[in-house]
Amino acid sequence: MTSVARPDGATWLRTRVADPLVRPMLRELGDEYAARYGKDAHGELERYPASEFDPPHGVLLLLLEHGEAVAGGAFRRYDATTAELKRIWTHSAHRRRGLARRVVGELERIAAVQGYRRVWLTTGPRQPEARGLYLAAGYTPLFDTGADPETIGPLPFEKALTDRRRGVPAVEMSRVSPPEHT
Repeated sequence: MTSVARPDGATWLRTRVADPLVRPMLRELGDEYAARYGKDAHGELERYPASEFDPPHGVLLLLLEHGEAVAGGAFRRYDATTAELKRIWTHSAHRRRGLARRVVGELERIAAVQGYRRVWLTTGPRQPEARGLYLAAGYTPLFDTGADPETIGPLPFEKALTDRRRGVPAVEMSRVSPPEHT
């Protein structure tokens, strides 16, 4: 686990699925998915091995305030150049504060530092807040936004990452950065 304290009193914590601080996130996500989709969604949260969210290919991130998890999320390797965002969450008592947007931004930053050039994700058709978040954060929907989400199933999105040191889209980084030698 590593943490970085922020001037506003919040702390970013890179951790693992087994950390007790992650339990509220997983419990609340499972309960929310079950309420929206009418089934026990806790199993969906265990669909991927915990190790997929560990460095060097992934990360699980919590935003803490006064030692309590208020928001979080993760990414895993989707392919050699793409990180897949998973489990973006804001504690129910802390919503409408822009915390999910901060989590997504920090996950994007970490993914770019780790060499990913693109982020891909899906969200459920009964999660309009998530759909709005990703559209507002500059993600491109890979589905017909005019269609009834229930007829589509999982809603896929993607976003090209930038090299934040130069502000260059990551897909163009190879044109401005010399190739690495292996």
